[in-house]
Amino acid sequence: MITAIRLTIVSVLICTISGCYSFKGVSIPEETTSFYVQDFEISNRALKAPRQLGTVFTDQFKRKVLRESRLNFTETAPDIEFAGEISRFAIRSVAPQPDETTSFSRLDIAIKVDYTDHLNEENNWSKSFSDFRNFDQNVNFLDVQDQLVKEIFEQISEDIFNETFSNW
Repeated sequence: MITAIRLTIVSVLICTISGCYSFKGVSIPEETTSFYVQDFEISNRALKAPRQLGTVFTDQFKRKVLRESRLNFTETAPDIEFAGEISRFAIRSVAPQPDETTSFSRLDIAIKVDYTDHLNEENNWSKSFSDFRNFDQNVNFLDVQDQLVKEIFEQISEDIFNETFSNW
């Protein structure tokens, strides 16, 4: 009898807590139910970026929030909103060798994000997130660009997601 009561209490607590918490460490208040991601633009400082890069990031981040939270996407009166720009897209040579050549190149991408919480303005923030991937200098960048961008965007999306939903 006592075991059944304890089991019931634990079950009720788990159901209550799961309304605002997931086991990934994501915490979203119950009143927050919707989000919107404005199209990310390419800034003047990232002119070498492919034109579609903003759309690629916007779509990837939107899918992440849909997949890893209970929030619904809406364009009309969202509870929270993401906007921003790709502020850096640079390919650099890295690790000079003694004979003055480089052993690899680096794709470096930075994204400035403005986060607006329409339910609680104290949660608003504006931050930059960046990541990079190295690739062999002898490889044609266009052959590896899509994979590198995908990996970088996955990490930046994770960082933005954690910054937003792990600090409630």
